[in-house]
Formats: sequence, structure tokens, C-alpha cells
Amino acid sequence: MKGRVIKSTGSWYLVETTEGLVKSRLRGKFKQENLKLTNPIAVGDFVEVCKEADQPTWTIDEILPRENYIIRKSTRKTHFSHIIASNIDQAFLIVTIRNPRTSLGFIDRFLVSSESFRIPTTIIVNKMDMVVKEKDLDYLQDIHEIYEPLGYPVLETVAIDDHGLVEIFSPLLKGKTTLLSGHSGVGKSTLLNKLIPKASQATQEISKFSAKGVHTTTFAEMFMLEENGGYLIDTPGIKEFGILDIDEFELSHYFPEMRQYLGQCKYNNCKHLNEPGCVVLEKLEEGYIHPYRYDSYVNILHEEDAHR
Repeated sequence: MKGRVIKSTGSWYLVETTEGLVKSRLRGKFKQENLKLTNPIAVGDFVEVCKEADQPTWTIDEILPRENYIIRKSTRKTHFSHIIASNIDQAFLIVTIRNPRTSLGFIDRFLVSSESFRIPTTIIVNKMDMVVKEKDLDYLQDIHEIYEPLGYPVLETVAIDDHGLVEIFSPLLKGKTTLLSGHSGVGKSTLLNKLIPKASQATQEISKFSAKGVHTTTFAEMFMLEENGGYLIDTPGIKEFGILDIDEFELSHYFPEMRQYLGQCKYNNCKHLNEPGCVVLEKLEEGYIHPYRYDSYVNILHEEDAHR
């Protein structure tokens, strides 16, 4: 019987089927497209399940091909990766200007991962009630000016205040599987609880000592939006987003502002660093590519070089 994984707890998986929710475990090992994974099955996966004889539980016998996924380097195992979620229609990256502060580098690394599968991403700036200082307002303006021209919508919210929140988000979520991601403490679970009150995800205040988020979501979980048929996937907070090994000549493909100029450089193997006749560098000088974004590109490129 076919089903979809809606929750992972490491060893057991909750699978949604036509017969309801079934508790399932993985049978055997599965090859994962030559990827070394800490989680062979991810929330959002479509699977084939079979009931165990004389048991209330089921087994997952097959993982159906994934349409896409968001993946990052494992924080626990070197050279291993972790699939955050699969078969998603769009991603909402929740960021905050303060408590905690989300860096542009973190945003760019996430966008590289979503771009690699052409997953549309919206940036949600939460906790706007805390954006009062001039430097915070300048940073907010930077986010708008950098990402909106690239096709990444930027929305501002105060998730803890539900005034108009459902009306804003419901049309965006209708009929789609949407991933919520971001640092711990940016308000993913708070936003989820406003949109799906039944989710009742635990929320905690930011640790005043470290000014960083306290993990409240231990495992990824998918929730149904009953009114519009969509799904929301809540994920554990991410402190760092280490992207997978990407070929040095492919990375620029995942920066939309560079992608339009690819193939125009003097050399076919141009890495857009200091090569003569590089059109990307020319456009950078002319102001068509934001210097912050170019710095992120160089940092990611050097980071990948260091791992080779």
C-alpha cells in the first residue's frame, strides 16, 4: 500500500495511507542515489508499506523516487548528509533580524540548496516587532533589496500576533506542500501553531544567556492544512547550513543573478574569481550583482574547495 511519511522519529515513521496513519519501521537498507545519509527516509517521502504479520505495525518496503528534496551536510557525521524534507512544492525560510540574527550567508546557503532543485522559496522576516533600531531597519532593507529582485518574495510578520496572519498565508499555502525552515528560535513553531492550531507544537522563549534558539522541534513533521488541502512541514532549527559537495563550475548556476550571464565568459571553465574576460565580474562591477551575494558565492566556493 502506498503512503507518505509525515513524521520521523529516527527509528519509527508515521505514514499517512488511505487506511489512516500507520506506525512503520524500515525494512533493510536502501541505496540512496550514492548519497551517504544519516536519515534514509525523510518526511515527505512516498513509500510502499506492508503490514507485519500478527503485529499492529507496518514495514516500509520501498521508497518511491523523490521529485526533489532539501539536503544539508550532517552536523554529526563527516561526509554524511541529512535530507530535511522531500517532495515539496515550496519553501518558507523564516529569518529574524535579532534574537537570533539570521546572517545573509545562512540565507544564501539555503537558497543554493533550494535552487539546485528549483524549489521556489519565500523569505519570511519574523519578529518584526523587534525591528526598531536603525541598524536593524537597514538590515531589513538590505534583505528586501538583495532578494526580491532575484525572485525571492520577502514577507514581514509578527507570528506571535495572529492579526491577519491566516489571511496572508492561506492563499500561498493552498494545495501545496510547504517546508518551514530556519534557525532555532525564529518562530517556525509559533507560525505553525497560528496556521494550524491543532499542531500544538511546543514553543519556548529564546535563551537569554546565549541569545540563540532553544530547540523545540526534535524531528521533522508534516501537518495537514484542513481548509485548503495543503501541508506544512515543520523542521528542527538549523544552526548552520552546510551545503553538499557542489562542482565548482556548477555553483554559479544556483545564483540566479549569475545564471543569466553563464556561457558569456571568455573561458568555458571560468570560476568567476579573477579570470580575464569574465562577464560575471564585469556585471559585479557594473552593479548588476550585489556584492554581498558575490561574497557568499566566493565563500561557498572556497568552503567546497577546502573539503575536496
